Amino acid sequence: MKLLDKLIIKDFLKTYFFVVVMLVLIVLVLDFTEKNDAYIRNSVPTAEVLKYMGNYGLYLNNLLTPITVFISVIFITSKMAGRTEIIAILSSGISFMRLLRPFIFAAIMIGAASFLLNGWVLPQATGGVTRFKAVYLDKGKTDSETNVHIKVGENSYAYLNRFYKNNNLGYTFTLETIEDGKLLEKLSSDRIEWDTAKNVWTLKNWRLRQLKEDGEIYTVGEEMDTTLSISPDDFELPVNHHETLKLPELSRQIKVLEARGADNVSFYKIEHYVRFMSPFAAIILTFIGVIMSARKTRGGSGFQIAMGFLLAFVYIILFILSRTFAENGAEYPIFAVWLPNIIFALTGLVLYKTVPR
Repeated sequence: MKLLDKLIIKDFLKTYFFVVVMLVLIVLVLDFTEKNDAYIRNSVPTAEVLKYMGNYGLYLNNLLTPITVFISVIFITSKMAGRTEIIAILSSGISFMRLLRPFIFAAIMIGAASFLLNGWVLPQATGGVTRFKAVYLDKGKTDSETNVHIKVGENSYAYLNRFYKNNNLGYTFTLETIEDGKLLEKLSSDRIEWDTAKNVWTLKNWRLRQLKEDGEIYTVGEEMDTTLSISPDDFELPVNHHETLKLPELSRQIKVLEARGADNVSFYKIEHYVRFMSPFAAIILTFIGVIMSARKTRGGSGFQIAMGFLLAFVYIILFILSRTFAENGAEYPIFAVWLPNIIFALTGLVLYKTVPR
């Protein structure tokens, strides 16, 4: 059986690699066709386009992992079933669980590679895609943000009417300190600037109200330096910043945001959950794929492959929906993130009752 194990693992990984390359190339060609006019219009260098396609290909590989794993295992298993190899193996006294061992081992290898990609390689690729779009495809878009609300401390909240990223200049700034629902202090200024020499914020035409039990203290001034737990870099973060951080960086960022009391820390936590959840998908889908295609059918493997595509797309859609629910404030976000794996694992256990013995 050891020789057969090696053959199954070799065929599985070889087919998986082939399916990944074919699907990624198809999507990249479609993406290039769609963006080619923008490349020409913005005079994008060929080297930058190739670098973008490489980064985007890594992103697609991670996104399409459920499909590629499912199609690969169904193709290999249905081919074995069509040649009555599975019947011969089971007839020799080998259990179905023993037959599953090389498939699961190969799936673990794919899952481990996926974990390394998700944790350290893919974030760099995602950041490269984001930078490419910002530099070459999103030209002419405004370089400012309006109505910025940031929680800068446990009880401190900052507001900016408008912030310009190109010169680190903001207008209509307010910093409020609120404790137990009561306003204790309010600092306002017409303008706020980042001093690169001192690494502090400079307030122009500032006003400070301090509410005490025995009255109110009101002071004004033309200029004042102040230190906040934010810097201009916080205004330049892309929407998908949590996806561009390596696993250790993501863990550190979560601690920083928790210390700051930031409202968007949930996005980073959910991304952290996803990094550990995704590799298990390869194992679960491999288990289901072997069960679905272990029987010999007269129509060949076409139906099994079609079902593989369907179930893989169902998994991806369910994953997107569960992640959306988690990001929108689900009571148990870690459960919402793991829900697709839980559902498909239970489905696999039910299907296991139908396998040939």
